[in-house]
Amino acid sequence: MPQREIEVILTRQLAGYLTLPIFIVDPDGTLLFYNEPAEAILGQRFDETGEMPAEEWAAAYTATDDGDRPLAADELPLMIALREGRPAHRELVIRSRDNVRRRIQITAFPLRGLAGRILGAVAIFWEVA
Repeated sequence: MPQREIEVILTRQLAGYLTLPIFIVDPDGTLLFYNEPAEAILGQRFDETGEMPAEEWAAAYTATDDGDRPLAADELPLMIALREGRPAHRELVIRSRDNVRRRIQITAFPLRGLAGRILGAVAIFWEVA
């Protein structure tokens, strides 16, 4: 595993203590970590998936809109936060790795380091009725 910026390390550590599902990616969109509450929604433990490129996690956790139309990776709040450097929010449906369809809301924001360097992005999400 490559050396990570201290801000990313601390964000991952904080995510481990939170009860909200958290998903962290690097500047390329590569999945770096998701916490235990996220495992329940995503249908698989992070220890079983490990880090993975954006294309792979976007395909593994298929996202659709209300009309059941697939969303491209660049339509996801996490990728908007990375690309545009701003927070993004959306409600969508995912089919997780355990093949369960779940409606979730996602709020994502960029993770910045010193001098405004983009270090990745963080998504906080939760299941809705």
